[in-house]
Amino acid sequence: MGFSLSRLLSNDIGIDLGTANTLVYVKGQGIVVNEPSIVALDKHSRKPIAIGTPAKEMLGRENPDIEVVRPLRDGVIADFEVTEEMLRFFIKKVQRNKLLVRPRIVICVPSGVTAVEMRAVRESAERAGAREVYLIKEPMAAAIGIGLPVDEPIGSMVIDIGGGTTEIAVMALSGIVTWRSVKTAGDELNEAIIQFLKRKHSLLVGERSAEQIKCAIGTAGVQDQELQHTCRGLDLVSSIPKTIVVDSSEIREALSEQVDTIIDAVRQTLEQTPPELAADILDRGIIMTGGGALLRGLDRRLVEETSLPVIVAEDPLTCVVRGTGKVLENIGAFQKVLM
Repeated sequence: MGFSLSRLLSNDIGIDLGTANTLVYVKGQGIVVNEPSIVALDKHSRKPIAIGTPAKEMLGRENPDIEVVRPLRDGVIADFEVTEEMLRFFIKKVQRNKLLVRPRIVICVPSGVTAVEMRAVRESAERAGAREVYLIKEPMAAAIGIGLPVDEPIGSMVIDIGGGTTEIAVMALSGIVTWRSVKTAGDELNEAIIQFLKRKHSLLVGERSAEQIKCAIGTAGVQDQELQHTCRGLDLVSSIPKTIVVDSSEIREALSEQVDTIIDAVRQTLEQTPPELAADILDRGIIMTGGGALLRGLDRRLVEETSLPVIVAEDPLTCVVRGTGKVLENIGAFQKVLM
């Protein structure tokens, strides 16, 4: 009876509030929500019509009465009210049958978050129904999610490439020693593809199409076999729809500037790393997490540029939210990493 009652009352939640996707971890259940951070609004009443996956289906296909928004940009809240609605929706979704106690929530924030932005995240979560709100930096959560010994006197380096930011951090003794946060990540890569197709093929494609191209044939380095992808868009010359075939060498060219920016940020972080921790990283390697870690050839490029071992984490998209889950399971042990 005690166990079932505690299960009914215990409703602690970990949230990876990402620019591209929001993932929710419920203590004792694991990851229960993995949906796009997108909200469709009625333009007149500003009330949500759809949130998450159904809202993403509407992206680029809206009629004049509907506005599809992404309330988070560059890893931080751009629209507080819509973010709150989205948080409330996801919290309610996982709180069914558990409305006896308001949940404790652990939320991830980028390393470079300001005090104002932290307060905004905290207040949004409280207004959305949280009893207590704890914040944790994304690279730290990712490191915990992978199982790195963040509390030990050993240097661990994580590169977390999300939708809005790339977070690079070296950690030891439950703290972040050196870090870099750059606003070059998934969204910037999509935008680079849109601009490239406009310039080179006079073809206008939407955000969703650009993301599909990136996932299908995006590369950061030369491939043994180049890939091809058929993309459809609007011909900017004739203003009628057309179909073209692009190959991975073109998309590599489109993404080269953004990839170089990420590599430069990694180099700068390494330059600022104390020698003892740098020696640990030489032994243990750099771990890549986040959706951007799946970009073909990026790990090889980093090995070439840094001469360090680079490992792509298992299931890189969920590392951060898995980290919040581990924190929830033993909040006392991780007190030092919480903000």
